[in-house]
Amino acid sequence: MKPSLRGLYAIADTQYLDDAHLAPAVEAAIAGGARVVQYRDKKHPPEVRRRHARKISDLCRRHGVPFLVNDDVALAMETGADGVHLGREDMGLRAARALLGDNKLIGVSCYNELERAPAAERNGADYIAFGSFFPSRTKPDAVRAAPELLRAARKQIRIPIVAIGGITPENGAALIEAGADMLAVIDGVFNQTDIRTAAQRYAQLFPPE
Repeated sequence: MKPSLRGLYAIADTQYLDDAHLAPAVEAAIAGGARVVQYRDKKHPPEVRRRHARKISDLCRRHGVPFLVNDDVALAMETGADGVHLGREDMGLRAARALLGDNKLIGVSCYNELERAPAAERNGADYIAFGSFFPSRTKPDAVRAAPELLRAARKQIRIPIVAIGGITPENGAALIEAGADMLAVIDGVFNQTDIRTAAQRYAQLFPPE
């Protein structure tokens, strides 16, 4: 049975985390309430990415938190990840599902394009992501999305919706109210001095289940 997707979606990006701090940072984010962890790496060679992903996969498994790999289906399969997140330039959803099987999680970026969401749901996505809702230091050139997009998507699809891009504890509540099931955060969690407390501030935005 696939896990419920609701709450803080913490993206551990090696832009902010070096080798020594990666696992402790992820553990702190989970302790603070992260409900999903994604590994995102745009700079290391394959052997380093495999080492990172295996380490985080083992850590997340011990804590019972789903672990996803950004972009790389093969890496997700090699390291025992619970799934993968796919962007526009990555492997297609149906091809990824054929490789990963029905029990793995697959998320799809929809950027600011509402029409991509129903198509992703029909093709078997487990969640979709919209953004960037606010200016993002991680992706300064990302397209911008408005909260109204979440409301419109909520009327059309049943799978969980993730909001991403420049989200803070101060502006995140409005996105949840508009229909986001999860808030995906990089800088606001992993570029903070106290990662556990930073994660807690996001986790507390979600009403108790």
